[in-house]
Amino acid sequence: MRLGIAQSFLESVTTLVTPIHHNEDVAEVNSPESGSCTCCCRCGRSDSWRASTGRGHRRARSYTAPRTGISELTGIDSEPPKQAMVEAPRVFAPAESPLERLPVEVLDEIIAQLALDSPPSGYTPRNVDLINCLLTSRTIHVATINTLYSNITIPHSAIFSKFLTHVSEHPGLGTIVKRLDLSHFTSIGLGRSRQVNSEVQNMTSKTLLKCLELTPAIQEVLLQENLDDDIDENVLCKLFFGLPKLRAVDFCASSSKPFAESFTSAVTTLIDSPMNLALRRLSLHECFTLPCSVFETLLPRLPQLTHLDVSHTRITDNALASIPESASLSHLNLGRCTQISGHGVVDFLTNHPAARSLVFLNLACDIARYRLLWEVDVERLLPLLPATLRSLNLNGAKIRRWHVQLIRPLTKHLEELSLACADLTVHDINSFFRPGPLSSSPPSSPSSSPPSSPISAPTSDFSATDEPSGPWVEPTLHYLDLSSIPAITQSSLFSASCVLLSPTSMPLEVIELGDKAISSLRECRNTNKRLGWVVKELGRRGWYVRDTNAAGGNQSGRRSWKMGAMWWGMRKCPVAWGEVGGLYGHYMFKK
Repeated sequence: MRLGIAQSFLESVTTLVTPIHHNEDVAEVNSPESGSCTCCCRCGRSDSWRASTGRGHRRARSYTAPRTGISELTGIDSEPPKQAMVEAPRVFAPAESPLERLPVEVLDEIIAQLALDSPPSGYTPRNVDLINCLLTSRTIHVATINTLYSNITIPHSAIFSKFLTHVSEHPGLGTIVKRLDLSHFTSIGLGRSRQVNSEVQNMTSKTLLKCLELTPAIQEVLLQENLDDDIDENVLCKLFFGLPKLRAVDFCASSSKPFAESFTSAVTTLIDSPMNLALRRLSLHECFTLPCSVFETLLPRLPQLTHLDVSHTRITDNALASIPESASLSHLNLGRCTQISGHGVVDFLTNHPAARSLVFLNLACDIARYRLLWEVDVERLLPLLPATLRSLNLNGAKIRRWHVQLIRPLTKHLEELSLACADLTVHDINSFFRPGPLSSSPPSSPSSSPPSSPISAPTSDFSATDEPSGPWVEPTLHYLDLSSIPAITQSSLFSASCVLLSPTSMPLEVIELGDKAISSLRECRNTNKRLGWVVKELGRRGWYVRDTNAAGGNQSGRRSWKMGAMWWGMRKCPVAWGEVGGLYGHYMFKK
């Protein structure tokens, strides 16, 4: 029996092993004079020793046990891999590391991945990783500065004051700024009232104008109602005429009297001027104090317009028709506009060249005050809507059961469809998701029509049993607004005749409902869990949402036409790419 130290079986030509001998004969044989060795070492003097080829030869348990557990169980020798030599880290000269030697464009893209696109929350530091990169090297510092100053988000006046001071001391940094985001700006949390905040003089019309002068290459400016008193005529003239690279501006909910007067005065200078503006994306969402003349003067000067949000404003039919034919609208929000008519809107959408590639269209109205689209308007509009459309809001339109056959083709490319206050049944809505006979034909004359409407009564003959020609095409709807539809209740949704909550309605994810239906569904926790749906509420709105994880999928709500928004059912048109938050989030998803 041979005994030894486990480490002696390591392959090393310098390892010496002293065997234990039991008699003098062995000692004599192993003597240096004998010239041979009977031990099992690799000294090379043993007559019976030969090197193993390592190809599956069985070794003694005492040999394989110290090596691997697998060898001990199988009896097959498995030599451990040799440890790789660990090289000492190389020390590079300044600006000579592989990262620093990358092309500038590639390095900028890498550093940009560290930037946080999430909205600011309180006083929590943002972009800490970028701040750390500033201390790495000169090359990384320059690339980080480009990313850090490209998009500037100002949550409160103290941050604005620091930014303005820094850019004033280093004017070169102002040329890097491409976006000035003031959509999160507020004085709440600073312990000051609005009056006290104005006395601090951090954010005023003068400092805002100075900021715009120090950022000549700016492309997007996002403003809102908390700044409307600071947006005077000089600031507006700078935005419209003094920033040649400006492509997007948002005045969300700015409605104070000083703002309306300043805006009117600034736009008036365009009346006798042949100047056109380079703006492509304009939002005057909820700017209801602006007079009609502002839109009739401003819109004809926007030949490159792609995004227009004039929800709840005084835009008129003439102003809408004055949009240049060279414009190519992809996003149009005309919701809650009381100065336009259904006839004028339908004429614009069906005949104007700028409306041929729409992706987002909002024609919602508050029926308690005004109805935009009547039956005849709906029948004229629906067959002529472009196939590029992905979001359509017809809340408040006079939609009857015989309009279903006009709506059903749209569900093959729409992802959002809003039909609040429509006169539809559960069977009508089921027909969006499964083939079957359509609704009954309309009466010979409409039961309701707009007063003094120049449109004649519809002459189309809808059949109650007509089946769509061709194979059935699955719908693409992810969001459906059925609020204020009397037929849609908790009991009707849970009934066996309704397919909205079943897998048949996939890819439908979100159903928006009224307060009464949401309140009833909120109490049905066990049923909701069994069906795989949950109730979600935010602000004044409530949704019944499919649990996609339980349904075996995990779909993302991100779409290119949403420009960063993830939720379904947005009611404000975005004009800049980015995560939605602050006041913009309120008007987009809460109100």
